[in-house]
Amino acid sequence: MNKERLYVIVGLGEVLWDIFPKKKYLGGAPANFAYYVSMLGHRGIIASRIGKDELGKGILDSLTDLSLTKEYIQIDPNNPTGTVDVEIDSKGQPKFTIKKNVAWDFLEFNEKFKQLAEGVDAVCFGSLAQRSAISHNTIIEFLKHTQNDTLKIFDINLRQHFFSKSTLIESLELSSILKLNDEELRTLMDLLGYKNKESEEEACKLLIEAYMLDLVCLTKGEKGSLLINDKEIVKHPGYKVTVADTVGTGDAFTAALVVKYLEGVSLKKINESANKLASWVASKDGATPPINEYIKKEFL
Repeated sequence: MNKERLYVIVGLGEVLWDIFPKKKYLGGAPANFAYYVSMLGHRGIIASRIGKDELGKGILDSLTDLSLTKEYIQIDPNNPTGTVDVEIDSKGQPKFTIKKNVAWDFLEFNEKFKQLAEGVDAVCFGSLAQRSAISHNTIIEFLKHTQNDTLKIFDINLRQHFFSKSTLIESLELSSILKLNDEELRTLMDLLGYKNKESEEEACKLLIEAYMLDLVCLTKGEKGSLLINDKEIVKHPGYKVTVADTVGTGDAFTAALVVKYLEGVSLKKINESANKLASWVASKDGATPPINEYIKKEFL
């Protein structure tokens, strides 16, 4: 691992439109993640599926505008491009209504995905895109075709009722890094049968031991984050900003986390960089705000 290499990093799963009351934005956690990887100077790739419709065409146009490759975007002839209705409360927190039976529910493990899996440095995936058996099987196959030293990040991303205990366990068993927020930690520990009396740090340590994880990242909203491995616990209080909305902040955090982890920097510096990028995104509208001078100065 070094700072000079150009890493190939994949966001595997959903790409969609976040439909806000007044505007729509490109979204989906894996897509947002790949965008921020690219922003940070590495090769971020979205591996997903869209419909053969106007919304799908709009996604392809957006990827061109963002200088992201369209090579691993499958076109579904039968199912529509995914959409999510987003409502933002007074604190900038989003409420999602995710449409079902859309193109990314039918991800196909084809030769392109196989070749991509065999050559990536890192892949980030979540539980949402595994809500259908077809996409679940594709994601698991993708992970199994990566190299032994490929970094596999499970950004758990629990949404509505679109997850199951068996899917979460299978994903954990294939992962090297787990990233989740404090609410998701409580839900996960309850599902796995723990008594929920553990502190957050104890719970993360239990997960590291049970699933042989290299790192657990726990985000805590405006309270910052914890990075925990088998040797140390690193806390960061977060950065205070005026919040526009928090859509995409977790994905930005994950992108900075992965890039800095691959570069081999300390957990303290990883935590600082991830919180810095996430707070910047929270101060902007939408999940994929354009790069500006602040980002160039701080990260590039």
